[in-house]
Amino acid sequence: MKLWAGRFSKEADSRVNDFNSSIRFDSRMFREDIQGSLAHAAMLAGQGIISQEDEQAIAQGLEGILQDLESGKLAFDPDAEDIHMFIEAELTARIGQAGKRLHTARSRNDQVALDLRLYLRRELKEIKALLKGLVSELCNQAAKYADTVMPGYTHLQRAQPITFGHHLMAYAWMFRRDLLRLADAAARMDSMPLGSGALAGTTYPIDRWQTAQALGFSEPCPNSLDGVSDRDYCIELASAFSILMMHLSRLSEEVVAWCSWEFKFIELDDAFATGSSIMPQKKNPDVAELVRGKTGRVYGDLMALLTVMKGLPLAYNKDMQEDKEAIFDGVDTVKLCIATFTPMLATMTVLKENMRAAAAKGFINATDCADYLVKKGMPFRDAYKLTGGLVAQCVREGKTLETLSLADYQRASALFGPDVYEAISLDACVQGRTSYGGPAPASVLAQVEQMRAFLDGLGE
Repeated sequence: MKLWAGRFSKEADSRVNDFNSSIRFDSRMFREDIQGSLAHAAMLAGQGIISQEDEQAIAQGLEGILQDLESGKLAFDPDAEDIHMFIEAELTARIGQAGKRLHTARSRNDQVALDLRLYLRRELKEIKALLKGLVSELCNQAAKYADTVMPGYTHLQRAQPITFGHHLMAYAWMFRRDLLRLADAAARMDSMPLGSGALAGTTYPIDRWQTAQALGFSEPCPNSLDGVSDRDYCIELASAFSILMMHLSRLSEEVVAWCSWEFKFIELDDAFATGSSIMPQKKNPDVAELVRGKTGRVYGDLMALLTVMKGLPLAYNKDMQEDKEAIFDGVDTVKLCIATFTPMLATMTVLKENMRAAAAKGFINATDCADYLVKKGMPFRDAYKLTGGLVAQCVREGKTLETLSLADYQRASALFGPDVYEAISLDACVQGRTSYGGPAPASVLAQVEQMRAFLDGLGE
């Protein structure tokens, strides 16, 4: 018998039961459901709405259910409509009439809104911890390779010399923004919906502030309609997850390229690569490729949530049951991707010589050659054009700017002297880029220290 069956003259069709049920996915919120019920029962007793004896029986019964679910002694009933009804039915079976009083002054609408916020708040702490670990590992690698010269790219064309440490720190700054976005989203989840009832509150003299404080919220939701119908926090989290995954996907794309024989900048540890069933020479960067692929999955979760909510009138509608699978999938996918990606980075081998050899080609010091002339008094646009002519000459003659003779330089401009070779050396090009945020090793190490200080100061 359904707990809501009083209005109905016959049982629901079994197909409707299956279609309507959410126990298969919302059962993961059993801890939060019990946590909310304990706080609700304590408030009811404190307000004299139920007796202290009933509250004690409810608390003991709920704690026993929690213990049995965590130990595996109690299994979820697949025929239950949802986690809320499963726990309430189990509680009533254990303690009798007192269990039936627990649902006084609340609805499943505000109950599920509470459970979902509590659950996502807990998961968010774990995701932030994982992401902090990833940023910390990027800092470790960046510090280790702060002076490792590599080509920087635009349009996938070699552009200017940078360091591998500088490149990695670019992603650290992206993930720092993700951490801040997650913190912002958590701040907007800090209102407690319980007590909103089905949509219009309750006539019972409840104390919503007591319940909010007991559950760690700064305030109750100030509008009961909004309290039960708000899923902005799910959408905002899914959006933050999507941006985070986009950053992971961009780094994954680079890892895939760097592993290829065409680049060969890094080699992944065998524990984080796979082989081919037919080509014995293959070592595939499947972790990075899967992260790249799973990014689309998280985007899909965001679009599902936006689409579910886009046309719903106030207040609660059954459509909103579809929020959980989408946001749960986003949570699970983000956690899995970060947890796998971080040790992959930690164990990779960086092939410094290959990076430097690539940097030595492609005329990536051409800007520094132009800057050399500017420092001698030539306007930048003139220096730019003259250097472009020297590059064209090198291409025709199979030379590089480093191997071009001083006579060739001086035929182009009398401003060139023997010191041009020092000015266009890769190390000088990198070391000289000391502007704030640049790739000079000292700048990279300063970024690392700044990022580590941020991580140390970041709360839960």
